[in-house]
Amino acid sequence: MSKLLEQGIDAIRQLPDENQDFAGEMLLAIAGRRRADLRLTGEQIDNVKIGLAEADRQEFASDDEMRETWKKFGLEAAVHPAGTPGYSQHR
Repeated sequence: MSKLLEQGIDAIRQLPDENQDFAGEMLLAIAGRRRADLRLTGEQIDNVKIGLAEADRQEFASDDEMRETWKKFGLEAAVHPAGTPGYSQHR
C-alpha cells in the first residue's frame, strides 16, 4: 500500500461511520468492485450529464469553492495548494 493511501485511510478512520461507509463505497468503485444494488436515478444521470457538459466548457469550481465543499464533509485537507504533492490541476 502506498504511503499516500495509508494517510488517506488514517484520515477516513477519524470520520463518522456514515462518511467512512461512503469512502469505502468510493474505494470499491475505484477498484472495480461495485455493489450490484447501486443504480443511478434519472435525476442523477441528468446531473452527471450537466457536470460533463460543464467540464467540456472548462467550467470548474475554484479552490475556495472546493475548500468549502470538502469542509462540509470534514475533509479540509483534501484541497492542496498549487505545487504541493497531491495537487492536480485539470488540463
